[in-house]
Amino acid sequence: MTNLASFIERNAAFTPDKVAIRFEGASITYAAFAQEIGRATHMLRTIHAVRAGDRVAVLASNGPGYLSLLYACARLGAILLPLNWRLAAPELRYILDHAEPRVAFVEPVFAETLREAAPGLPSAPLDFSEGEADGEGPGTLDDALLLVYTSGTTGRPKGALLAQEALFQNAVMSHHMHGMTAEDHVLAVLPFFHVGGLNIQTTPALQAGATVTIHPRFAADAVLAAIRKDRPSLTVLVPATIRALLAEPGWADADLSSLRAISTGSEPVHQAVVDAVMSRGVPLLQVYGATESCPIAIYTRLGGDLSRGTSTGLPGLLCEARVADDTGRECPNGMAGEVLLRGRNLFRGYWRDDAATRACMQDGWYRTGDIGTRDADGYFHVHDRRKNMIISGGENIYPAEVERVLLEHPAIAEAAVLGEPDPKWQEVPVAFLVLRAGMVVDDEGVRAHVSAHLARFKVPRRVVFTDSLPRTALGKVRHFELRPLIGTTA
Repeated sequence: MTNLASFIERNAAFTPDKVAIRFEGASITYAAFAQEIGRATHMLRTIHAVRAGDRVAVLASNGPGYLSLLYACARLGAILLPLNWRLAAPELRYILDHAEPRVAFVEPVFAETLREAAPGLPSAPLDFSEGEADGEGPGTLDDALLLVYTSGTTGRPKGALLAQEALFQNAVMSHHMHGMTAEDHVLAVLPFFHVGGLNIQTTPALQAGATVTIHPRFAADAVLAAIRKDRPSLTVLVPATIRALLAEPGWADADLSSLRAISTGSEPVHQAVVDAVMSRGVPLLQVYGATESCPIAIYTRLGGDLSRGTSTGLPGLLCEARVADDTGRECPNGMAGEVLLRGRNLFRGYWRDDAATRACMQDGWYRTGDIGTRDADGYFHVHDRRKNMIISGGENIYPAEVERVLLEHPAIAEAAVLGEPDPKWQEVPVAFLVLRAGMVVDDEGVRAHVSAHLARFKVPRRVVFTDSLPRTALGKVRHFELRPLIGTTA
């Protein structure tokens, strides 16, 4: 049966000695990678009794084992549950309780966090270097493969379920976007727990038989050193990491001649970032999508029209996109509306949340919640993000999630969280709070409370105490009335 692991096997048959993965000075050929996937398959099936449909969690930084586990799950028809290692134990606990994985594979540095989050969950090290190998499995492209949790607008994350076929369709669009072939060499530095780090270039490159150099985490100096030494042809960076790269002392004189393109996305890209990269002679490709679209949906193409500044491009080769008004009717060119997507790259729905799935689907179209326009030539421009969402260093922060935790503090009666512009992180969260009568808490107390429950990047950078919050007749906070206060309350 054909599943995503089959592509690795076929590439291993055609070019067994071709390097598939480079990691921390070691090279893994396609033949060796296929063997490691076989060992991971055997471990899942024989030792951990994983069957089709079972969830398999992974809490680790980027590495070859992460990918071996992904393809082993594909072979078995199991579902990989990537966990964000930046999350706090209570956040991970909710995800693990909701997804109910059979086993978790964990990097040693995160083992204690996993034990705190799920003390009864069986776990194993992410190491498939030894043991027997299985080469067969019942998995097919129709099976679900990835369960990726995204921050929830209601204060709880939702699990987007992606099928193997979604990754296949996504890879075809990546090949089209980048002109990607087996001759390419991808530098992968964004986290694999996000679909962008995993699927914009990494899994498409392995499907094509190309080489992927993996960094455990992003570091600007390490990226520049890798470009100089390893000579990659493609890489993907979010705007925050591009800005970090631009700030590196070696950027101005770096030899970038090996790069055919840098791809970017996850948030609106400012013209200054586009100009800074393009001025070095490297095409900057833009990709738009969401966790729910695997993520590739709209993009600019290498060799195509890159003259439209911050445009996110045209609908992908296998994905439809349109701009619609509140009733779902097509907006005329130039008129702002909601960006809607349709295609087999889309998710199957939210895990155990039919209501949320129905709320974001309209006649087969996925409602992104993003506001954009389409020009006369069909190019898309995304002007605003999901309502109230904050993007800090490439990470999504939903204010409702932080507000929920703030309101659990006994001294806090009302809370509203907004994003404040930040030169390093793009945005940082700021909390507007109303205290209960007779109660007292200071800035540090608020931050300590939030940090006990949420990841550090979600902790409000500033706290503003106020007598009241502006609200609608239905009691909802009018965030837009607070926004003018950002930058004036410091």
